[in-house]
Amino acid sequence: MTEPLEKRLEKAMAELQAAQEAMARTERELRQASFAVLSSDRAVRATVGPQGELTGIEFLENKYRDMSPQELAASVLEAAAAARVKMNRHVMKAMAPFTEPSSNVPELKGFEVDWERIFGPEVLRDDDEDTTRGAGHGPGWRDALDEDGED
Repeated sequence: MTEPLEKRLEKAMAELQAAQEAMARTERELRQASFAVLSSDRAVRATVGPQGELTGIEFLENKYRDMSPQELAASVLEAAAAARVKMNRHVMKAMAPFTEPSSNVPELKGFEVDWERIFGPEVLRDDDEDTTRGAGHGPGWRDALDEDGED
């Protein structure tokens, strides 16, 4: 027997409210995120903020002194691009629960996001070196929508 419409609406409203609260927490967490990445020659560390903006550059161990301007520029660009990709992937992971359909209310389908169009194709490639991480922490709300009590 199917559930009465009033009960289904009540469930949907509760899930919508939980999703709105989870989205607000996610937005707050993402505003605080940053990622730092070393260039492959280990001469430069670039840090990006929550919107992928460059927030810091460090020249490590005076290696820049022995580099040509072109080499140094390439190291800076490489590290900045890699940090930006890490931030983009972090955003994708943080937003993933909102793209999935509701398990409790089948009418709530989630939404589709074309991450490649937003961030570029590199964001969808495997990243074996996803260990260099800045101030960002894993979202604490991942299970909030599943109502399992973990935050």
